[in-house]
Amino acid sequence: MAKGANERTMRQGIAKDEKAPRRRGSTAAPWLLIAALMAWPAAQAADTVKGAELYRLHCAGCHGGDGRPVMPMAPDFSRPTTLLKPDLTLLAAIRNGRGAMPAYQGLLRDRDILDVVAYLRTFR
Repeated sequence: MAKGANERTMRQGIAKDEKAPRRRGSTAAPWLLIAALMAWPAAQAADTVKGAELYRLHCAGCHGGDGRPVMPMAPDFSRPTTLLKPDLTLLAAIRNGRGAMPAYQGLLRDRDILDVVAYLRTFR
């Protein structure tokens, strides 16, 4: 390709790029997602000692001190398959309640619930 034609093609390409509509927020979106994930409590390390205290206080009465249920229909946390769900799924179940289990939203913060979930995972 001749030098003049190459320069003309490059100038035309630049002109096209300059006229192309700009996408607003396209570069900010990944940073906003990263910031949101960093602010989410699950991104922080869980405290299994605090989780154990909260479990004994709020959960052991029905779920048993070792994760084996005391109440009928309570999940058996000593079985590895019971805890295959992601932390945020378990958080939602504890926060909102399920069946006979009361909702703990308002009583426990999400950080506290995630500490309990981390403690539950020690039963495996």
